[in-house]
Amino acid sequence: MVAQPSAFSLQPSAVFCAWTLLLSPLVSALGILLFGISRRRLSALLANGGLLLSFACALSLFVQARSGGLTLPLELSVTWIGLPDFSIPFGVLIDRLSLLMSLVVTGVGSAIFLYSIGYMADDAGYSRYFGLLSLFAFSMLAIVLATNWIELFIGWELVGFCSYALIGHWYEKPAAAEAGKKAFMVNRVADFGFLLGIVWLWAVSSPIAAERSVQFQTLYQRLPHLMELGWLSPTALTGIGLLLFCGVLGKSAQFPLHVWLPDAMEGPTSVSALIHAATMVAAGVYMLCRTFWLFEELRTVLTVIAWVGGATAFLSACLAIVESDLKRILAYSTLSQLGYMVMAVGLGGAGAGMYHLTTHAFFKALLFLSAGSVIHGTHRQNIWELGGLWTSMRWTSLSFFVGALALCGAPGLSGFFSKDAILALAHEHNASLYWLGTVTAGFTAFYTARVWCVAFVGKAVSPAADGTSSPAGMVPARSPAHGLHPHESPTIMLVPLAVLAALSIVGGYLGIPAFLGEQAAELHWGIAGTSLVVVAIGVGLAWLIYGTRSISPSKIAQTFGPVYRLLLRHYRIDDAYAWYVDRIQQRLIASACALFERFVIIGLAVNGTAWTTKTAGRLLRLCQTGKVQQYVLVFFVGVVALLYLANHP
Repeated sequence: MVAQPSAFSLQPSAVFCAWTLLLSPLVSALGILLFGISRRRLSALLANGGLLLSFACALSLFVQARSGGLTLPLELSVTWIGLPDFSIPFGVLIDRLSLLMSLVVTGVGSAIFLYSIGYMADDAGYSRYFGLLSLFAFSMLAIVLATNWIELFIGWELVGFCSYALIGHWYEKPAAAEAGKKAFMVNRVADFGFLLGIVWLWAVSSPIAAERSVQFQTLYQRLPHLMELGWLSPTALTGIGLLLFCGVLGKSAQFPLHVWLPDAMEGPTSVSALIHAATMVAAGVYMLCRTFWLFEELRTVLTVIAWVGGATAFLSACLAIVESDLKRILAYSTLSQLGYMVMAVGLGGAGAGMYHLTTHAFFKALLFLSAGSVIHGTHRQNIWELGGLWTSMRWTSLSFFVGALALCGAPGLSGFFSKDAILALAHEHNASLYWLGTVTAGFTAFYTARVWCVAFVGKAVSPAADGTSSPAGMVPARSPAHGLHPHESPTIMLVPLAVLAALSIVGGYLGIPAFLGEQAAELHWGIAGTSLVVVAIGVGLAWLIYGTRSISPSKIAQTFGPVYRLLLRHYRIDDAYAWYVDRIQQRLIASACALFERFVIIGLAVNGTAWTTKTAGRLLRLCQTGKVQQYVLVFFVGVVALLYLANHP
């Protein structure tokens, strides 16, 4: 089990580093808002300086922890909300898990921030971009360092807001604006369930209202005792676990709430790298690892988590096979790798999931930044419109090649160790998921090699005749380079690529499982060998189809016609959501609400109240006419009524 909370001790020597680690990006964001919004260089300096300072603090805490100068875990907090029966602190929790994740967020994030100086150099929203990027980093660190569910949820929602704003950075482009809204709305659906789970967990945390808590440490100690006493039923805890997992479905884009992530590619590529490697999509997996003590005894919930992760890994890899947009291919790859991580947690291997999250951050950031370098140098991202990049963009191509090898799980690279740790876990606990993960590894190798063969070592080909992207399984007719004049990116973009490439190579030798307190799994040669054979088959098929052209992709597409068309339509999940929104929400629910508003709220409550008041006023006005004869008549009627009542009691 990863990073169980235990007794905390306050160590003043680490106070500055702990608080600075969290707050430095927030100070940078505020500085850009106040002083740098019209100063491009200052905004870049504040953003990069703030995150580098956070990285230095995380590195300092890491060194202290490794040398024995810092006893973990360490919790620092101040009272944020203090009421007689309810209080919420705001603080930072430094333990091995949060320290590792902080290094990933600030380290990989610093490389992306530095890269952005060159990539966004000519952008009109340069300062706004860096301000949001800094706020994004703070939001993710708030999740990582949270001491309680409320603090985590605040960071969770801030990450969602920042992703919405950054995905729609080029808001004048309709597709980007729609993609930002889609990401925001899909995550609102998931986060509603997540919030219900938090509230439910708080409600059952104690039979006495005054003792209810949202603190991780308190809940970890209290929940087992409540279950022993019979005050907390396993059924309630299962429901809580499933609701909390709803948040993971949204943030980590698991099926069927994955639909926002491919569209998020409408934002700047550097934003895609940050979202897909070190921040937003990693938040869900990190939350599962952080609170694994809550899930580990819930077998039903873990089974659901494992199968959702396995299905996401496989189905996303299938979609990547037929995609032609370079960034979207990497987006589906991210979905697939996130599925591996979630599956690992569901199988009881939070350490394996966290291990793959870390190595994936290295090589996926490398792949996205390499793709950004390609787009920067060619102004194109359809792989069929690219080609021969190996000769014209050697450093970018080499970086992409290293990231591709790590993604495929090539022996010796970081992805090999972390992916095989998950496959070994699946082999031990669930044979079906093991074979599903192994086949997915073959598909991963296929679509990765496909990109390499087409865009980097192949010849440039023309787009489809109708001007649209060519079908992903079909190879368009060959043509000259049609105006393609690729050039290498500037040094400030290549340096982060070199750093991330080095981490992708050595990531498996950094002792990550040991740092998390996990026993390093021995390499299972049978599992590793099977995986490598499947990967080799995937690479070989891609080479035969797209390298030597020995196999016709059009014939394959015709053979698997229905499946091929289903993949091109993304399993028609977006169509199903569009149908639901149109038929159920707009025509049924919205129409019913409109009728209720028109006839009940407006017609009865508002207009009815006005009519009643108006009628009462008219009736009362009849009593004040100023005519004496009417007053005498009323007086006479009253006297007659009193006499009648007196004689007929």
